[in-house]
Amino acid sequence: MSLLRVEGLTKRFGGLTALDDVDLEVEAGQIRGLIGPNGSGKTTFFNVVCGIFPPEAGTVTFKNETITRLSPHQVCKKGLARTFQEVQLMYDMTVLENAMIGVHRLSKAGVFDAVLSLPWVVKEEDFIEKKARECLSFVGLPQGLEQELARNISYGHQRLLDIAKCLASDPNLLLLDEPTAGMNITETRHLMELIRRIRDQGTSVLLVEHDMHLIMNVCDVISCLNHGVKIADDEPGKIQADQRVIEAYLGSQRRQEERR
Repeated sequence: MSLLRVEGLTKRFGGLTALDDVDLEVEAGQIRGLIGPNGSGKTTFFNVVCGIFPPEAGTVTFKNETITRLSPHQVCKKGLARTFQEVQLMYDMTVLENAMIGVHRLSKAGVFDAVLSLPWVVKEEDFIEKKARECLSFVGLPQGLEQELARNISYGHQRLLDIAKCLASDPNLLLLDEPTAGMNITETRHLMELIRRIRDQGTSVLLVEHDMHLIMNVCDVISCLNHGVKIADDEPGKIQADQRVIEAYLGSQRRQEERR
């Protein structure tokens, strides 16, 4: 069943066409990869889907509902969460407080309800903290970090906290934008396993990533963009053998790895 369906998506910035008539689907229970050279339109695709940029043309359908021109806040309310290339945290708040921010989609209490401390509001606050703690544990953050300021934990742990904050909103679909950036080999392996567990607990994943080992080993289907155009859409083995993908992206990736 199609969870996210993008049809004919086009986005321009002045005379630059960042996305050109792009179609893409994510099925429920799927991990889909999105690859391509720098500047190919991957992050722009995420930004349009999540409501940060309006498209010039095309539609975005999520859970059979058109969300093309909803605001980012409204898109999140529908059950779609995302991370960014740069970690997005409240650095002067604790690890636990950051995770609790993510639960806001599930909260029903307003300002006056909170001031009055109604019994159901107190119960909801307990639920929010419990949910946040569960997500911190799920992503593998060590116990004892909950009361640390987000700025004081390691970069790898900040990446995991960013994901935990997203998962706290109980999304149906999680968009990860280069989640292994800046991570070491051990942290990347942990993240690979975490992405699989996220899918196994019921959240589909759309993943932009330059680490080809991770992409090829964790994704069910991979799409490739080049200059804003989707040039391939297939299972990992066939993507690796696709001459268009090799010429546009994989060939340059292999040359870079050989130089290291």
